Amino acid sequence: QVHVAEFGGGLVQTGGSLNLSCIASASGFDDYVMGWFRQAPGKEREGVACISWSGRYTYYTGGVKGRFTISRDNAENMLYLQMTSLKPEDAAMYYCAAGPSNGAECELESDRFEYWGQGTEVTVSS
Repeated sequence: QVHVAEFGGGLVQTGGSLNLSCIASASGFDDYVMGWFRQAPGKEREGVACISWSGRYTYYTGGVKGRFTISRDNAENMLYLQMTSLKPEDAAMYYCAAGPSNGAECELESDRFEYWGQGTEVTVSS
């Protein structure tokens, strides 16, 4: 069982930056791939980025590539998402998720992740 909790959301202007964090309470944090997902009102949840257990492999959805950076600190059981050049369409509830590692990479598919946080809201003003 893994419990994850996100924090760091808030209001930011278009073009601004925001850093999200997620803490996981689990031994063997490095047994898990980690991911960030988001869901805007009236829209389906979408994957934002994922990171392999080691941190050496990352994957981003096309719309955030080059603007967002996912990272992890296995010693601290922490996951991060640095977001820059934010756009109004980035506004959403952002969720941290953990799933069992199945190799050296990660897959940004919801069904690969078993444990989810409650979400932290990101609002981008235009």
